[in-house]
Amino acid sequence: MKKKIEILAPAKNLIQGIAAINAGADAVYIGAPLYGARSNATNSIEDIAELVKYAHLFNAQVFVVINTILYDNELESCRQLIWKLYHINVDALIIQDMAIMEMELPPIVLHASTQANNRDADKIKFLADAGIKRVVLARELNLSQIKEIS
Repeated sequence: MKKKIEILAPAKNLIQGIAAINAGADAVYIGAPLYGARSNATNSIEDIAELVKYAHLFNAQVFVVINTILYDNELESCRQLIWKLYHINVDALIIQDMAIMEMELPPIVLHASTQANNRDADKIKFLADAGIKRVVLARELNLSQIKEIS
């Protein structure tokens, strides 16, 4: 079976997201208003909603990054944010903190961020068994390690 190649592009903001889709990206990932590892790449719910509408016109997807460690006092606001993202039809969340998996969540697709230390087949299997649909592998892996995980 031949594997399809997907072009997943970063989008710092709405304008860059639209540009990536116009350039042929199959999906873009963008920072949420809170809880993103890149503090200068936060976006309003309204801008993300606009990007989702645009992306879906071209059968592209939008993944929203929530990839920081959450403090106990942030869990409820994060849960509320996830529900808002679900209601604007984002295609998936890219998460780091596994506390998200214990929340009352809408039926939204979850991906594991590279921040979640995805570096061996056992960890990937654990995440898959827990309901994670995709993982972003650790950047430090070499080709033979990636083949072993695959």
